[in-house]
Amino acid sequence: MKEIHNFDLEVYEPKELNTELSVKNYLLFAIYNEDITAFTMKRYLVEASNYYNKLKNKYTFMLLDEESYERLYNKFLELRTDKTIETMQEDSPEEEDISLVDFLRTSNDILTSEESAPIIKFVNALFYQAIKKRASDIHIEVHENKGEVRFRIDGMLTKNADLDKKIVNLIISRIKVISNLDISEKRIPQDGRTQVKISGEVLDVRVSVLPTFYGERVVMRILMQSSQIPHINELGFDKNIISNIEKLLHASHGIILVTGPTGSGKTTSLHSFLREVEEPYKNLITVEDPVEYKSDNIAQIQVNEKVGLTFASALRSILRQDPDVIMIGEIRDEETADIAVRAALTGHLVFSTLHTNSAVATLSRLIDMGVKPFLISSSLLGILAQRLVRILCTKCKEEDVLAEGFQKDYNLPKGAQIYKAVGCSKCNYTGFIGRKSIGELLVLDDSIRDLLKDTTDEHTIKNELINKKGFYTISDQLSKLLLAGDTSLDEAVRIGL
Repeated sequence: MKEIHNFDLEVYEPKELNTELSVKNYLLFAIYNEDITAFTMKRYLVEASNYYNKLKNKYTFMLLDEESYERLYNKFLELRTDKTIETMQEDSPEEEDISLVDFLRTSNDILTSEESAPIIKFVNALFYQAIKKRASDIHIEVHENKGEVRFRIDGMLTKNADLDKKIVNLIISRIKVISNLDISEKRIPQDGRTQVKISGEVLDVRVSVLPTFYGERVVMRILMQSSQIPHINELGFDKNIISNIEKLLHASHGIILVTGPTGSGKTTSLHSFLREVEEPYKNLITVEDPVEYKSDNIAQIQVNEKVGLTFASALRSILRQDPDVIMIGEIRDEETADIAVRAALTGHLVFSTLHTNSAVATLSRLIDMGVKPFLISSSLLGILAQRLVRILCTKCKEEDVLAEGFQKDYNLPKGAQIYKAVGCSKCNYTGFIGRKSIGELLVLDDSIRDLLKDTTDEHTIKNELINKKGFYTISDQLSKLLLAGDTSLDEAVRIGL
């Protein structure tokens, strides 16, 4: 039997067939070479063949590769959900809210819960699509006349579906129910957490509901399990940076800071560092807001400012818990910075994050927070400033023309060969597949400590590093990725070339 690969087929429903039944038997229909064609994949060949043999009409029968089959299967699921939702357009939202309660505690795998109510099916399909498309966040937004679902994939928001405005409230109610939030409260922001089970794998989802002018909007962050946290060598950093970080992690005390804008992978890096230093004889404690990756071997504290549990107050208590390693989700104020420095000076290894654009700028930020330069010198081990850069799809990327102005502006060699994003079925028509971590690592050695005695000027320290140390900046690494054909000029400029 012929198998076709990398096809983005459109759903077709033969009138004479029960589509529900054919989908349950893994037989999908689409138009291929102007013919109605039945498709399945190798894994489901037996079930699909048995059902196919019972059909009166004999359609062309072909195999699809797994990715193409899954794509077509998802389209069938979406179509089925859309149809069910259309039939309930005239139903009152109140009635649907009441019926949702009956399905409150269903613990089945979301891919097998066939008998659920339409809204539950829709929310389940939403999670399933998000996982298949490698989305980190699901946004459900409401506008004047319609609703919209968007996925954040590789750091960029892409539109997934338009929704009827009547349906959006029902979907948000369902999400509130599974997140243990108040369905009746629509005037104030709410934060919750839920779990979904997909293909036997449990995922944590962080939920934020916010009231806006046209109604509530929801953002759901899909969190990794601790078992999915990448090893330090899998983060994507340059080998020299990994080697230097590993040396820093062997220190018994001091502070290691990870900096960068929101969404640059700081939390993942910190948890990767924790995984590296984790030992049965060590006591590891974290203070986070919120706890993102749950771990069995680490004591994790979630900040709760409503009851006075701030980073600073939690840190004071942690120091009485005999920790070896402390991870602070973020240094936000002078008090937290002061306690973190004191913890490092009294023999603890401290990991934390700051929102700064470069490693050198972090020194200035700490001084602005009231930390004395001599305390920075004696407590700080190193600063890693990082970014996540989208990598071009190797299947569809095309050579780009480098304008002379850009060549001069970004200090690129004359006649440099660079590539641009195009988009194909493999990369979900975005032009990019996956992201890579890049970073600049400032290790506080004796020469930097001597320099801090005389100056805290960012520009002076950076020049000293580049001239004497061969400091490898984020901009240098972006140029390297661009010239290697791994990313596009637009992406490099967006990150900070």
